Amino acid sequence: MALKTLNRRNKKDLKWPKIIIAILSSIGVVDTGSITLKNWGLFNSLSCSFGGFNTGCDKVLNSEWGTLFQNNQITIPLSFAGFISYLSLLILSIFLTINITSPKEKLNKIIWWFVFLISCGATVFSLLLMYIMIFKIRAICPFCIISGISSLSIFILSIIGAKFENREPMIFRGFIVAFLVLISGLVWDNKVDPANAEQISNPVPIEKIAPKVTTKSSSQKINFAKFLSENKIFMYSAYWCSHCYDQKQLFGKEAVKELTIIECEKDGKDSKTELCIEKEIKGFPSWEINGEISSGVKDLNDLAIMSGYEGDTNF
Repeated sequence: MALKTLNRRNKKDLKWPKIIIAILSSIGVVDTGSITLKNWGLFNSLSCSFGGFNTGCDKVLNSEWGTLFQNNQITIPLSFAGFISYLSLLILSIFLTINITSPKEKLNKIIWWFVFLISCGATVFSLLLMYIMIFKIRAICPFCIISGISSLSIFILSIIGAKFENREPMIFRGFIVAFLVLISGLVWDNKVDPANAEQISNPVPIEKIAPKVTTKSSSQKINFAKFLSENKIFMYSAYWCSHCYDQKQLFGKEAVKELTIIECEKDGKDSKTELCIEKEIKGFPSWEINGEISSGVKDLNDLAIMSGYEGDTNF
């Protein structure tokens, strides 16, 4: 009698793993989709600040590993691959949740296999990206961590929800997918890693520069920028920082030339990393006003008040 009860429980279709997988997949779609849209310029800004602390996700997302494919016409960010994976998992989990097919039908089992194998590959690749992020890029991206946790959770839930009767095919197929994804990931990593570039063709390290400012400056902005420099008010920046770029865009290309901008990244042009460390710069951009550090993009009128500027503020 007890054995029959146990068998009925094992055959019982579990609803909660499907629902949680759908929720986690939705989070993944929003997470990777937002990054992709920001990369394509459809989002003006994507905040990388958590709890008031400016994280290193700009550095991660703008690194060599942040792009999957690029040519003169199109750029496909790595986040787009994540978006496709999560979107696929979301669609599959919806099919499972609304019970379009019976849990006993072959199609239902096939869908569970797809969820299991996609999440398995996504988990392995996420772990590889975590390694690259921490040990190669040396920065922390909360968006990437969220994606990694989501894919791992979906992978675990797929094992629970699918209730594979025979573990050997699950282990074998999971191993094959994990192995192929890992090998492909390592080959890709080796290809894009700037440390593997030929040193003969580039005997001297190339200093990296920030994107060019495209907006025009009014005379008021130019005079304000001159005032800031004359009064030793400095902007601490990093060439890869999108928020720093947003701040420069507020001034315009002519006014930016008048600012005193200090590059903090080691491989940036005219880098002054030691000064940034001495000043305890923890986020970009940061403004030094009368010896005090204030982080974040500043509205020009707010910056004028903070700096004591008494000129024309019709920016």
